[in-house]
Amino acid sequence: MTTTVIDSDKNLDTACASVGSEIARTDGKASLLLAFAGAALAGLTTLADHGLPTATKTLGALAVAALATATVLLLLVVRPRLGGHDHASFPYWARLDKTEIHACMNGDTRADRIRVLSTIAVAKFTQLRRAVDCTLGALALLALAAISALF
Repeated sequence: MTTTVIDSDKNLDTACASVGSEIARTDGKASLLLAFAGAALAGLTTLADHGLPTATKTLGALAVAALATATVLLLLVVRPRLGGHDHASFPYWARLDKTEIHACMNGDTRADRIRVLSTIAVAKFTQLRRAVDCTLGALALLALAAISALF
């Protein structure tokens, strides 16, 4: 019976660490994509006042809108979640006094923490995926804008 408890403890610890690292991965990816989107938007704004054909300007404007949407989604990925109504995270613990914190720590909160962190990770990955889709759409629009500028 002790091996079951030990395995369960080990699995809970591993799951907590794994979900935490997934959250860190999304933040890193979002930061890289934010830098890319910012550079792309800066580059596109320098082209805005050039005498480009209407079709090129229209496609470029749609690409800017897609990149702006991606930027908002990426900012939502890195935006801190401080709700803390789950009783298993630091925003909740921050509102407690010393005695209440000790009372919370009497039980094993790892399963609750895994649930909370997994919910956060899924939300972040969903926003990250949408941002990548918007960025890919913007790149396709920019390719079409470049082609339209040639004709």
